[in-house]
Amino acid sequence: MKIAIFGLGYVGSTAAGCLASQGHTIVGVDIAQSKIDAFNAGQSPVHEAGLDDLLASGHQGSLIKATQDVASALADADIAMVCVGTPSGPDGAHDMSHIVNVTRSIAKNLPADRKAALTLVYRSTMRPGSCENIIWPLLKDELGEAASAQIELVYNPEFLREASAIEDYFNPPKIVIGTGGAAGSETMNRLYAGIEAPRFDVGLHEAEMTKFVDNSWHATKVAFANEIGRICEQLGVSAQQVNEVFLADTKLNISTHYLRPGGAFGGSCLPKDVRALQNIASDIGAQTHLVDALIRSNEAHKHHQFTQATKGLQRGAKLLVVGLAFKQGTDDLRESPALDLVRKLLDAGMRVEIYDPQIEPENLIGQNLGYARALLPGIGDMLVNAATAQTANYDRIIATNRLIDTLDQVEGTDADLIVDLSTIV
Repeated sequence: MKIAIFGLGYVGSTAAGCLASQGHTIVGVDIAQSKIDAFNAGQSPVHEAGLDDLLASGHQGSLIKATQDVASALADADIAMVCVGTPSGPDGAHDMSHIVNVTRSIAKNLPADRKAALTLVYRSTMRPGSCENIIWPLLKDELGEAASAQIELVYNPEFLREASAIEDYFNPPKIVIGTGGAAGSETMNRLYAGIEAPRFDVGLHEAEMTKFVDNSWHATKVAFANEIGRICEQLGVSAQQVNEVFLADTKLNISTHYLRPGGAFGGSCLPKDVRALQNIASDIGAQTHLVDALIRSNEAHKHHQFTQATKGLQRGAKLLVVGLAFKQGTDDLRESPALDLVRKLLDAGMRVEIYDPQIEPENLIGQNLGYARALLPGIGDMLVNAATAQTANYDRIIATNRLIDTLDQVEGTDADLIVDLSTIV
């Protein structure tokens, strides 16, 4: 099939590489010329393990290209897949401006002489009702009554974790296909042919709600484990042993994923989707006290980790922070707890250097660049290479993830100088 992918960030780029590896023809569409150029050179615009190889292979096989020309991307396309961002707005609700702009552009450029309906698939996280109350009216405004014949509207949430996105694409926990009347989609069945996972054909609203439930539950697990970890730590109880006992119960405690005391939750999904769910609950008068407490609990945990990292230090202490991105092996700084930690360290008068080999300020783009500039405008001056990280003298080394394991232990380094925030023991 020919698939036009709108939005070449983490989700769109991963989908492009994986689909091309299955033999589909991919045309990427993005407003950022840097992303277009990267795709057309067979390179990934984002850091994701294995993605460069997939895109390079697809490019060499003439299965991948990118353009800003929406009309050419849609010509003869079987599927248009929308993967643009829905960042948090000022009130916590999703900012739907990218969705609106892409939807209008697709409707305006859809060829009038199509012989079959275009399967228009949205993967961006959106408030339940968005397909029905925002997207479909926009399509009808442009296409009129012909919209029903020209467009098959599908909501297909993604369940990709950064740093393991390719594995998650081919081995997803589930496949959710949302359509009008929960009728399913033959085109989507073809798209997922060969991928084994539980499949759910549901209505558009139910599919839209799925990602909120999943991400809010994941956020709940992280916050819950960290609250128990803080209590244990302050009581002198081993949080590691308590957590080990808790996780042994896979029958009643559901899952081991996310359930360990350690780093705060962050990244491009959990914080914004929790805030958006809070907005929805407030809007309809629901009482969701646990959900309302998640962000506050997470911010409290960030401050707790800051106090643990700086305990006993004086202003002017020289610190090395190992790991700045949201996840090791990526360059995603959006709502990274490590970025907040560095800002707090600087505000406390500490001298900070950062080791994270994936972070190259000149390559940051879009929301990633905006977030970095807003919270840490001097990021370029703080980054150091592995040689410096392993040989310079620091008053304390702060590990935010397992990137610390890639550094050779400096001979004679006092283990007490290393604070590991990725776990509470």
